[in-house]
Amino acid sequence: MQNINDFLISLHQYIGGNNWFVFLLLGTGIFFTIYLKFPQIRYFKHAIRIVRGKYDKQGDKGDTSHFQALATALSGTVGTGNIAGVAFAVHLGGPAALFWMLMTAVFGMCTKFVEVTLSHKYRDFDKKGMVVGGPMYYMKKRLNIKLKNGKMIKTGYVLGGFFALATILSSFGTGSLPQINSISNSVFATFGIQHIVTGSILAFLLALIIIGGIKRIAKVTEMLVPFMAIIYFIGAAVVIISNYENFIPSLISVFSDVFTGTAAIGGFVGASFSFAFNNGVNRGLFSNEAGQGSAPIAHAAARAHEPVSEGMVSILEPFIDTVIICMLTGMALLSSGAWHEKHYNTFQLSDIEVLAKQYDEKNANDLMLLNAHLNNVEKTTLYTGNLQVVEGVIQQENSIIHSRSVAEDIKVFHKDKLYDGEIPVVDGKIKLNNDEIKISGISLLHSAPLTNAAFTKSIFGSYGNIIVTIGLLLFAFSTSIAWSYYGDRAITYLFGVKWVMPYRIIFVIAFFIASFIDTTIIWNLSLISVAFMTIPNLIGLLLLHSEMKTTVKDYWEDF
Repeated sequence: MQNINDFLISLHQYIGGNNWFVFLLLGTGIFFTIYLKFPQIRYFKHAIRIVRGKYDKQGDKGDTSHFQALATALSGTVGTGNIAGVAFAVHLGGPAALFWMLMTAVFGMCTKFVEVTLSHKYRDFDKKGMVVGGPMYYMKKRLNIKLKNGKMIKTGYVLGGFFALATILSSFGTGSLPQINSISNSVFATFGIQHIVTGSILAFLLALIIIGGIKRIAKVTEMLVPFMAIIYFIGAAVVIISNYENFIPSLISVFSDVFTGTAAIGGFVGASFSFAFNNGVNRGLFSNEAGQGSAPIAHAAARAHEPVSEGMVSILEPFIDTVIICMLTGMALLSSGAWHEKHYNTFQLSDIEVLAKQYDEKNANDLMLLNAHLNNVEKTTLYTGNLQVVEGVIQQENSIIHSRSVAEDIKVFHKDKLYDGEIPVVDGKIKLNNDEIKISGISLLHSAPLTNAAFTKSIFGSYGNIIVTIGLLLFAFSTSIAWSYYGDRAITYLFGVKWVMPYRIIFVIAFFIASFIDTTIIWNLSLISVAFMTIPNLIGLLLLHSEMKTTVKDYWEDF
């Protein structure tokens, strides 16, 4: 399993984790923004009117209202990325990473507009009269190659099938297994409720919702999404207000460090421009899913007589997800100061790096070397050998990096007792076969634990953890609901309606099992499957750019 995991990580570095993928995603959004003359700005007010039902007509075909489709799509995009993903971006790139997240949202609004319009335009209806839509349908109908002799090469069928298969994999890798794993871990850490109990309850609720199909899913999400957004908005706002004196300086830092990178502060050793850019863009795209092709599956179900109108509704999605919710999380992190403060925590072995010698963060030269190492500018020598541990204390003076900071007050435990023995290290990485050995100390935090720490620095105090846990539970659970629908539409495309119910049953069972097992390999598989969804979708959108412009023009002429 470790070899498979390492292979997936390596493969991801050449696909979704590579710069060309980021430029393809961002470049598509920039191209359509210029080509369609900034539709995300010009049509924003019109989109709000459409969501309110102002232009609805009797006889419009579909399974959901505009608002329900938006809520379902939002339930899929508003997830752990809004809590853990933003914290991870700030942890890696500093305040400037927030700026690049916002930029991806602005251009992502246009990408979403294009992919939803085309997917709605070429949607179909299954044998039961339910909508089946998504990028695989416009691929099947519009991306075939016609030869001069009149013959047709069905490339669109292949691309559509490839996209649908990747969607099914992503429904487990992105939308189900890691989500419940994050929920059960967070609930156990905050309330002490066993993982299997949390998994049982939520799996039962998930089954009740998704077995009813899109109409029941839409009814749940139209109530759940506003509720969870309000809860989280209040929690984040209280953190910002509690640290009001830091709000303006924090907001300024988001924009002032954009092209220079973030200097060292506290336990944060600094981040270069390229590091902030790459991680801000990556986290932004992961959060709002613009270009991935998932949200168009939900929007295709909307009752609308014009596909462009539903495309306009989708403009609001990245705005709500990234500009509002992600920015709220980011400002809570920056205002609280938790992002550059070290906290006592149990170390994740994958976040540990043992250096060949000792470095002092307070020494300017050492700090420069650490900065270059952690920003991938110039790597320092890593340690290989055995660390000697006596009564929980490592005897060598090598610096140990955890969460991109020099770890302090390190203690090693075995079954909750101080450990005596050796810890093998190869190229800076700890190679432990004993899961009962734990390493703790003081270091920076990232992901959900960092957001937890920020929320405790308010009038909530230690109860701030509860707000984050509830937010994480609602966000992650709603993501699973939406992705179950994306998966069953992909199943319908590939195998037909009769296989939808078996898929839903497997989805619920896997959801339950993932609540108490390690899902690391599933996360890494999802990174690949997300890229496999995104690449054919973006290529398809770019190939149909001329048709998109004509479709928008026709909409306004008819309007």
